[in-house]
Amino acid sequence: MRIAVLGTGMVGRTIAARLSELGHEVTVGTRDPQTTLARSEVDQMGNQPFSAWATAHPGIAVSSFADAALGAELVVNATNGAAALEVLSLAGEENLAGKVLIDISNPLDFSHGMPPTLFVKDTDSLGEQLQRRFPNVRVVKTLNTLNANLMTHPTSLPEPTTVFVSGDDPEAKAVAISLLNSFGHTDVIDLGGIETARGTEMWLPLWLRLMGALGTAAFNLRIVR
Repeated sequence: MRIAVLGTGMVGRTIAARLSELGHEVTVGTRDPQTTLARSEVDQMGNQPFSAWATAHPGIAVSSFADAALGAELVVNATNGAAALEVLSLAGEENLAGKVLIDISNPLDFSHGMPPTLFVKDTDSLGEQLQRRFPNVRVVKTLNTLNANLMTHPTSLPEPTTVFVSGDDPEAKAVAISLLNSFGHTDVIDLGGIETARGTEMWLPLWLRLMGALGTAAFNLRIVR
């Protein structure tokens, strides 16, 4: 499958690398490919320069958001939540129309320092905002409840854990679940419509505090039933 991954941070890189490993044709979308590929210093999160990562993954293309979305059958939004609406606008509504959009982003607000708060919650969610802004895109919220490594390699934990999907389009959710299964996720719960993304997004404040208490991000939920 031709897949566009929008975002060049750790989540985008990890998702793109795993998809390529599984045999998909992957393009990473960024604002300015030349500028992104010219970066030679670690980013603000301490990740290796994108140029070094791209060199290590020669099978993954890099292009603008619009070109990546245009050529894709499926799009993954791996940007930070605050930039998601802008990035998808740059990708182009006409390039996204009719396609499945897997939204991994979370509405984290770092303006008041750490830990971040949520800039939308309770009566709305970022997933819903994306669906309203792009009504012809089939948005599926998923994988926003765990860290990047566990998104793509869940079997690195000693026991199976649980992930969730939220979305209004059953066929789009089936596509997303198939991808999750290919990553190694065996327990996927369909929460219902895109409004159920409110619940998974509001898990983040507790997730952040668990990470601080445990001293690691290598953990996840397991729904026992």
